[in-house]
Amino acid sequence: MLSSPIVLRIPPSMQMTDEEFFEFCQINRDLRIERNKYGEISIMPPTGSETGNRNFNVALQLGIWAEQDGTGICFDSSTGFTLSTGAERSPDASWIKLERWNALSREQQEKFAPICPDFVIELRSPTDNLKPLQEKMDEYMREPGIQLGWLIDRKNRQVYIYRPGMSEECLDNPDSVSGDPALPGFVLNMSKIW
Repeated sequence: MLSSPIVLRIPPSMQMTDEEFFEFCQINRDLRIERNKYGEISIMPPTGSETGNRNFNVALQLGIWAEQDGTGICFDSSTGFTLSTGAERSPDASWIKLERWNALSREQQEKFAPICPDFVIELRSPTDNLKPLQEKMDEYMREPGIQLGWLIDRKNRQVYIYRPGMSEECLDNPDSVSGDPALPGFVLNMSKIW
């Protein structure tokens, strides 16, 4: 069984347009696919059941807060976003303010929306290397619109907090993590995540 991503390097003459990449992902919808700013395609293995459950709990808590807050909408790990660099990324959970989302056309919303979420969460699976996830978080932090990112490292029971223009912060074995001020009132209870 595949335990780490397969990276496909595509010659420049064979690079896919955004439209072609979206179609490629649609006809391979059972695969988790991302593309970096260099056009390299990563095919990620499905998560294990335990990681899937933990990711569900992250998304559930974020979704409940978002429904109560009403100022934005959430997305799950199967959602692709096209970043300003041309990379297509799929955070494990994300949230976008309604005014930013509603500024996109219907067609943009139906494909890999050309927007970076205001808030992204990546959850490290037991087989994930930490460095590529940290690089992905750094990539998000250079994007217009991003306000906050969390990299949850279950293996070491740490949460890395990313804010644009600031150094990352690392919390060791927190009971909860607060989204304030970017997500007022959102607190992730870590008991269901660890």
